Amino acid sequence: MTTNTASAMDPGNRRVLLVEDEQTIADVVRDYLLKAGFQVDMAADGFTALKVAASRQPDLVILDRMLPGLDGVEVCRRLRQTMSVPVIMVTALGTEDDRILGLEMGADDYVTKPFSPRELVLRVKSVLRRSVKEFAPEPSVEAAGLELDPASRTVTHNGNPLALTVREFDLLAFLMRRPNQVFSREELIKAVWGWDFGDLSTVTVHVRRLREKIEGNPTTPELIKTVWGVGYRFDDTGGGHGRQ
Repeated sequence: MTTNTASAMDPGNRRVLLVEDEQTIADVVRDYLLKAGFQVDMAADGFTALKVAASRQPDLVILDRMLPGLDGVEVCRRLRQTMSVPVIMVTALGTEDDRILGLEMGADDYVTKPFSPRELVLRVKSVLRRSVKEFAPEPSVEAAGLELDPASRTVTHNGNPLALTVREFDLLAFLMRRPNQVFSREELIKAVWGWDFGDLSTVTVHVRRLREKIEGNPTTPELIKTVWGVGYRFDDTGGGHGRQ
């Protein structure tokens, strides 16, 4: 059992599943992860990835978009059905639609090829840092029937648990702690993702997915409101109806 935050964040205690069918890329990324102190399991196709994930229970998955047998988007979708492991999608397809598809299937982050292995390791650390239960977490917060507990990283709505990804949880927590304040997508991507710059559609997709989980009617949201031309705000007087 983890006894403090430092040990929880020790890379040697964190297991990464690297799913990549290009052996040269896989070897380079594995070496960088090992040098950073992570334990690394590897898979070269989608079906093997699911088997390894089930048996090894990784703390994070680096998942290539284009895989033989079962592509990365479908692997991510199936992982989301059985576990809450953070997923970083790696894609050689640079179109916005492709990146959005990966995020909609539940990826917490994405990296576009060609990429810097050093940057990828930093992304891994960033995602894991947010997924680790802190020794002295912020207090729980309640609003509009939602109860968010940072210690257990759980959210319920009217007592019903909600299945959120790491980034969805962090985005909701950030907004709930600042009710009725408007934040631009640039401000959210810096505060929640820790990026100084990035594809702002990442925020748009995560807001959309959050609305699907906490709003009675996501097309007319009552909790996460759009302030046109500015950004988003959490309205704690709303009456959304969360669902699993």
